[in-house]
Order: sequence, then structure tokens, then C-alpha cells
Amino acid sequence: MKTILIVDDDEYIRSLVKGLLMKEGYMVMAAEHGAAALELLKTEPCDLAVVDIMMPVMDGYQLTSEIRKLYDMPIILLTAKGQIEDKEKGFESGTDDYLLKPFEPKELIFRVHALLRRYGNASGANINLGSLYINKKSYEVKINTKTFMLPLKEFELLTFLATHPNHVFSRGHLIERIWGLDFEGDERTVDVHIKRLRERFASIADDFTIKTIRGVGYSLEVI
Repeated sequence: MKTILIVDDDEYIRSLVKGLLMKEGYMVMAAEHGAAALELLKTEPCDLAVVDIMMPVMDGYQLTSEIRKLYDMPIILLTAKGQIEDKEKGFESGTDDYLLKPFEPKELIFRVHALLRRYGNASGANINLGSLYINKKSYEVKINTKTFMLPLKEFELLTFLATHPNHVFSRGHLIERIWGLDFEGDERTVDVHIKRLRERFASIADDFTIKTIRGVGYSLEVI
């Protein structure tokens, strides 16, 4: 399940865009200005950002530049500023797309779909973290010379943690990302899958570990 970040100081726009995206099955995070968005991204990895330009504290141009320095994610600037100079500044800041207010809801949705698809194709199918290699297309996991074909949920959990190394995720967050919002089990499911992954790799992996952060959740840490 993909997570979209909405950054806009207009509460109505945040609510409108959040509703549109949630109907499409996305998880949605929201912030009222750029500085708040950067704080949110430290603990909540997102797959795409919809960013307004005119905001207090940190505007959309500055936020776009900062996201480009720190994260690999597509950005849509959503703004009332339609002059060619404004668009030029937006693209120079690093935005991937530009949509003018007022906008057609369907247009925002198909632009989100298109950017996520494009980034998904461009980001490659491989993850390399020390001795750990993950091929997301073939569902193959290698550690040094040993190859594993994991059960699907174990593979998805490992891949998500490895995509965000050294980030701490709560059990609830992992349930939502891997099992979905309609999952009827409890958070012990995460513990069981983490235990299985540790048991598989304990004797052969010495440069990464899945660490328990007491009272919070789990983090894949590179040693």
C-alpha cells in the first residue's frame, strides 16, 4: 500500500486531497507547511508528495529542494501560481509534475498513478545492503552465496524494512503497510514474521540485523 504526503496550509485542500487519495486505496499523511513535512518524513516514509507552493515557515520550493536532497520520491506541486516563471522555478527545485488550482480530481489521481508507476519502473528491482541482496521482481533473496525463496509476507516485510534501513516502524505501521487496513489479525503477526526472518538469517548474516526497539517496533539496522 503506497503512502502519499500532502503538504498544504489550507485545511480544506488537505481534507479534499486526502479524501480523494484514500478512496483510491492510498494511505495519506498530511502537514501544514514544509518544516512539519520534513519532521514527518523522518519517521513516516512516503512514496509521493503533493506540495503547495505558498506556505508559511517553509514554502513548496524550499521543501521540494530539501526532499530532493534527502529522499527518492516523486513530487507534484499543487498551486494557484500559473506563470511560466513559477513553473520554471518549480521544476528547477526538483518537482516532477505541476498542477494548477482549481484542479479536476480525476486529473490529480491519474497524475499520481502515472508518477508512482514511472518511479516504480525507474527505481529498479534490486536492493543491496552489505551481504543482503533482494530482487523485487523475482522475489529472490540472497545473503552472500545462499539464496532464499521466502513466503510472500516475509519477503514483503523484509523488503519494506530494507528499503528504509535504520528507520523504526511500529507494529501497527507494519501491519498497515504489509497486511493492509482490513487485516483482521493482531500485531503479534508482525512478531512471528520477524522471528522467522531472524531465524533464517541468524547464522549467515553479520552485517545487518532486525532490531527490536522496545515499546516502539522494529528497525533493520546495517552494522
